[in-house]
Amino acid sequence: MPSRRQFIHTTAAAGATLAVQGMSKAMAQSEKKRMIVDAQVHLWKAESEDWKWVPGRKPQLPEPFTIEKLVPMMDEAGVDRVVVVPPSWPGDRNDYALEAAKRYPKRFGIMGRIALEKPESAALLPKWKEQPGMLGIRLTFQREQAAMLEHANWIFPAAEKAGVPIMFFAPDNLPRFAPIAERHPGLALIIDHMGMTAEIGKEGRTKSAIDEVVKLAKYPNVSVKVSAAGTFSQEAYPFRDTSEHIKRCFDAYGPQRSYWGTDMTNSFAKATYRQRIEQFTKELSFLSEEDKDWVMGKAILKRLNWA
Repeated sequence: MPSRRQFIHTTAAAGATLAVQGMSKAMAQSEKKRMIVDAQVHLWKAESEDWKWVPGRKPQLPEPFTIEKLVPMMDEAGVDRVVVVPPSWPGDRNDYALEAAKRYPKRFGIMGRIALEKPESAALLPKWKEQPGMLGIRLTFQREQAAMLEHANWIFPAAEKAGVPIMFFAPDNLPRFAPIAERHPGLALIIDHMGMTAEIGKEGRTKSAIDEVVKLAKYPNVSVKVSAAGTFSQEAYPFRDTSEHIKRCFDAYGPQRSYWGTDMTNSFAKATYRQRIEQFTKELSFLSEEDKDWVMGKAILKRLNWA
């Protein structure tokens, strides 16, 4: 039988071993890199003779937001990948986004633009994702563009048949997507920016806008980008007035149908890239570490089938 002194030493040694093992496990978990994927960033270069902008449309920043500008920002903040959404002012063209994906194939994917006013564009969809880096389509139904929901309804069955996901920006028009989601259950539909704009935030209509987002959660093929918080927030970083609205979306859709993103150029001066990440990883207490893994990257990769 061991003596009392032997028993104490043995117990202490075992406790120390368990403590070291626990610390090692914790360190291993903290050192494990979380995949960070930004679900939306616009990229554009300066207007030129061979890269004209649509007359009357203005960019979100006075200077071009180029590949060369974004990549160092990603590196500094720890962003692994970005979904490039070509902006509207150069028109329905994807060439600069395709250039980004060609130069950095492991870092950039694209939700491209398509000419909705041309039903013949449907012929492009069967081979749409054969373009290197192309993951799907991004559509805008804001203000006067909302009329296209009636005149371009060819896009939804064609995209469903071709297996092409659609991100859509349709503030104040989300109820019109309920029948679309129901008619096309095989079509991945992704709500942009929680259906929010800066105007909706300023007008105090955020709650009613989020109500419409939550209603669409009953359709399994619909998911949401909990993105662009800095744009519609009425506060400085960490945008605490957006937390309850992000939580409502997250509670409705869950971690595998909710995607972090910045839409950074729409609120560029309001926060750094790293702060936009930390709003989710440090400020939103309702997200578990596993939730963060999904929301910050795993979920959008899975939804877009981005290997």
